[in-house]
Amino acid sequence: MPGDQNETKLVSFAIANGTRRKIINFLANGSKSTGEIGEIVGKATLDFHLRILQQAGLIKLEEGIVKLSEYGKNFLKNKTEKSEEKTVDFSQAKPIEIARIRQVLPCIADSSRLRVSANMTPSLGGILKLLEPLFPRSNYSDRKDSLIIKKGEIITTIYGSGKVIIRMIKNEDEAKEELERLKSIINEGIAKGEAPAPREKVKVDLMEIYKHLPQTNCGKCGEQGCYSFAIKLMARQASLEKCTLLKEPEYKSNQERLHVLVNYI
Repeated sequence: MPGDQNETKLVSFAIANGTRRKIINFLANGSKSTGEIGEIVGKATLDFHLRILQQAGLIKLEEGIVKLSEYGKNFLKNKTEKSEEKTVDFSQAKPIEIARIRQVLPCIADSSRLRVSANMTPSLGGILKLLEPLFPRSNYSDRKDSLIIKKGEIITTIYGSGKVIIRMIKNEDEAKEELERLKSIINEGIAKGEAPAPREKVKVDLMEIYKHLPQTNCGKCGEQGCYSFAIKLMARQASLEKCTLLKEPEYKSNQERLHVLVNYI
């Protein structure tokens, strides 16, 4: 059973990915062949995901048959018990208001779209993390005290300070509509005094990262190719800054999208 800090980090990395969580849950019903698992989660990166789960001690793989290890069974059981917590209280929070839009700029990823800045008052502070379950595609970052919300192409980042940035907006009117939608959802949750039970975080897939890299396999980042670099990014063993090509004008849109995606890792 993983116990030291490095092993715990390996387990955390293993279960941070949606595909690997799906594999673990699929194995809860018993052993499966790699073919059966591939039908459920796809075969393109199956070997990579199985290797990560095996290194974390969550599964055993023998002659094409995959099953949960004893640690994997206990981990899944504990995870299920924790998920039975029904609500999170934030009854002391106050309803928010949206201050006027402060800045409207062209979006780097697509110059035909806009990047809009605004503010929420009062600042959400300590309750921001509790708001995550209110949005179907969202992820809270402890490091940045920010909540990233995806709705179609629109990407919204709310910070604990109250600052709000919305990317990929068509026009200012759409920005106002989106801000009102956020305000309504948040205030409805505050009025109830509780948030839904925490859910699994949305995580990007390895191929989502890879497809936005230059794919030149130049090796300047120190890896054999862009696919290897994508794996290192997924494992948080590398930073985007190592990919110097992303700083070139032709990859500006890729760089912005990747900066958003890595916040989901």
